[in-house]
Amino acid sequence: MSKRIFTGLAPRRLGKLIVELTDSWLAAEEGRLRERRGHDRRRAPGSGPDHELVFVDRVIVTLVVLRFQLPHAALAELYRVDRSTVTRAVHEIRPLLAARGFAVPGRPDLRLRTLADVFSYAAAEGVELRIDGTEVQVRRPRAHKPGRRAFVSGKKKMNTKKATVVTNDKGRTLWAGAFRPGRMHDQTAVRTEGIADLFERFPQVKAHVDAGYRGLAKEFSDQVTAPPLKPKKDATLEEVAAWEAKRHQQSSERICVEHANAEHKQWRTLQRFLGRREYFDESYQAVAGLVSDRAAER
Repeated sequence: MSKRIFTGLAPRRLGKLIVELTDSWLAAEEGRLRERRGHDRRRAPGSGPDHELVFVDRVIVTLVVLRFQLPHAALAELYRVDRSTVTRAVHEIRPLLAARGFAVPGRPDLRLRTLADVFSYAAAEGVELRIDGTEVQVRRPRAHKPGRRAFVSGKKKMNTKKATVVTNDKGRTLWAGAFRPGRMHDQTAVRTEGIADLFERFPQVKAHVDAGYRGLAKEFSDQVTAPPLKPKKDATLEEVAAWEAKRHQQSSERICVEHANAEHKQWRTLQRFLGRREYFDESYQAVAGLVSDRAAER
């Protein structure tokens, strides 16, 4: 199961990931045991019964679940353990993957974890950002549950959750977040993340967006570029031709963020999320962080 076809990672990158997560997992495991027993450790580390699923296998089964969304029971049969053991492993490793942040091209020592980190990096390196929203179908909430309609996407006409993705001009993922139900508008989501304040703090940062962020482009006309408004019905042929040319140019500059979204959705989990909705945010950040590692090396 450690082959690239299952995990989505080359052996070298998988080895680095395991080394990177080891200390975090050991610290979290020690904290969990300390909370359960209610006092400090009285025996040396390593004593007591061994794990049925060792740490390396825990990382691998989590990657396989994210990659192919295989049932936990099927993986339990392959590893000769109980299904609950696989479920517990996924719940331990997935938060560690989500907390890693996003890789930066040419800067292996730097990882971006917040939108403020992205703007600070873009201002320091002179990077033009690409911002876009994407949505993934999720489970429908139970009938008569408050807020049920909030997940119904007006665009896809199904229950979805949305995410905002930020890339550089090469389509390399720098950040993914601002998760919200499918009914919420893209611009509303990024405003809740304080994006307007960040544009004010970093006036040198520029971004290309689609028509969903037109209000942001109107507020920060010197920094944010959105598609031009469609000419009126009585416009001349010259005006229509100029609009088409400008729209095509802006689309060509922005299309790389769509390629990044497609790269995320090569992982089955983000094609249609079958798990609990409360785990969607964590799963998306875990996958986007792994994709950013590969993209940063291109």
